[in-house]
Amino acid sequence: MSSQLHNTLLLLPLFAAAAALGRGGAGGAASTAPSLEFHHRFSAPLRRWAEARGRALPGGWPAPGSAAYVAALAGHDRHRAVSAAGGGSSGAPPLTFAEGNATLKVSNLGFLHYALVTVGTPGQTFMVALDTGSDLFWLPCQCDGCTPPATAASGSATFYIPGMSSTSKAVPCNSNFCDLQKECSTALQCPYKMVYVSAGTSSSGFLVEDVLYLSTENAHPQILKAQIMLGCGQNQTGSFLDDAAPNGLFGLGIDEVSVPSILAQKGLTSNSFSMCFGRDGIGRISFGDQGSSDQEETPLDINQQHPTYAITISGITIGNKPTDLDFITIFDTGTSFTYLADPAYTYITQSFHAQVQANRHAADSRIPFEYCYDLSSSEARFPIPDIILRTVTGSLFPVIDPGQVISIQEHEYVYCLAIVKSRKLNIIGQNFMTGLRVVFDRERKILGWKKFNCYDTDSSNPLSINSRNSSGFSSSTTENYSPQETRNPGGASQLRPLNNSSPAALYDSLLMMLILVHLAIMF
Repeated sequence: MSSQLHNTLLLLPLFAAAAALGRGGAGGAASTAPSLEFHHRFSAPLRRWAEARGRALPGGWPAPGSAAYVAALAGHDRHRAVSAAGGGSSGAPPLTFAEGNATLKVSNLGFLHYALVTVGTPGQTFMVALDTGSDLFWLPCQCDGCTPPATAASGSATFYIPGMSSTSKAVPCNSNFCDLQKECSTALQCPYKMVYVSAGTSSSGFLVEDVLYLSTENAHPQILKAQIMLGCGQNQTGSFLDDAAPNGLFGLGIDEVSVPSILAQKGLTSNSFSMCFGRDGIGRISFGDQGSSDQEETPLDINQQHPTYAITISGITIGNKPTDLDFITIFDTGTSFTYLADPAYTYITQSFHAQVQANRHAADSRIPFEYCYDLSSSEARFPIPDIILRTVTGSLFPVIDPGQVISIQEHEYVYCLAIVKSRKLNIIGQNFMTGLRVVFDRERKILGWKKFNCYDTDSSNPLSINSRNSSGFSSSTTENYSPQETRNPGGASQLRPLNNSSPAALYDSLLMMLILVHLAIMF
């Protein structure tokens, strides 16, 4: 991977600001057309409405980001999925994590989407980062005779202990999954080492097999135990010690060691999964989901030496300015922002700038984005041109909101086009996927997408699911975490996030509690 990316430092995305300013479409222009606002069942507006009418929920309103909140949303999603499917389908149902299909973007943990997963017997629950840019699922690990692993600065890591799981067993050196057979110190234990693009970031330890708890997404959800492989992470470095993925990384890549690959190999699901990225930081994940018949699609360009979710872009439209432009880009949920090399970077940024009617912010070494614009105290947003990527099949990939609002000091904000210039590597990060459900269909070798509200379910003719083998500056210092795995690896920003009373701000503070407590799952 390009060494230029190793030392790139990015800012805190201001999800609270994005949620507050995101109404009215990309252009932000006022509209006189009648409209309806949609609120999820636990939103602040709905709560105020209910309390004003003396209507209370049994047991009280769950705190945003709490275990009860996530469980309630996941349960509601399952119910709606069953209703939309008319009580189930004839094929193997999609699967999700036993704790639910909800994912949450956490600002103080690398701005990645996290999910709760349970492994081992008895089960132990971890909050892991979800990363399509790498393959291996690993957890921080303690074992008999092992040196205790280094922990994140916050001390928030919990540890997987193989000796306390009756279903855990080491992967031997003669396993087909063992890439480091020459480094085996014992034939009974296969070592691993994963090195990531973020400067000095790696995880190493040994491979084990254990059970992962999943749930079917159909009329009668059932818990099942899937035997999977994971890394017992004894030594983490770099970003993993700076509170990025302190409880482990869930690789969703194409290689055979990833959990989606293992589930498909065992015939438990089709070789596909989807992730939905909500504008409020809440999303969903579903294994075996092949999307719907009305989604946009394009073929994956899979490099067999280092397979990734890459596609070919053949054109770009910025507002009223289209052009033909060919380049290959990787879709990586483990990267917060989007990286583009020339000529794509220059065309998008300059065309965007030419159509924006706002004052460009002076160059600021603390901001990694080249094109930023001043926001006055009276304006929440100014009109921006649409950005649409055209693939080789003619499918159009809409970028819902390509920017980030940044607070540079008290009462002073800028809106930045959140694209970082790369020397040669193109990566579509999470910010370009926001507002979409993205389908990573490895069985058909396509990438699919559709504008989607992550609180809803899709009732538009879902594709059949058939498994392959079965019928002012604060003192806080942060950097962007981009754990794109690579076999050949090569001044922190201090801008504070915008805080207000929106749910997005509450999610971040309460989600830390999920890491500090052990959540029990009842079987």
